[in-house]
Amino acid sequence: QVQLVESGGGLVQPGGSLRLSCVTSGFIFSSYDMAWYRQAPGKERELVASITKVGSSTKYASSVRGRFTISRDNGKNALYLQMNSLKPEDTAVYFCNADHLSSWPDYNSWGQGTQVTVSS
Repeated sequence: QVQLVESGGGLVQPGGSLRLSCVTSGFIFSSYDMAWYRQAPGKERELVASITKVGSSTKYASSVRGRFTISRDNGKNALYLQMNSLKPEDTAVYFCNADHLSSWPDYNSWGQGTQVTVSS
């Protein structure tokens, strides 16, 4: 029922920029805090940025703070991540989903993610 479709990834040089998009359906988007997650090979999935229901507050992992900006458009049921000054260590598959996923242990719905590769 829940659908999460990420797009916008690609191959970029260090210092470059990308804008990721996530189009959602199957739930009341505006009722949930949302987040971007990423997973690099051999690493656990990590939370990189989150945003509250109406976009009034944002939080960032220390590794991306100052470089990434999360935003949302509740009219479009869409979530965005503007990524600037990209570094090789940002290379990962990026996923969108609700924040606070540990609150729902039976929930397991993920999109395919979008690959971001930062390399010269």
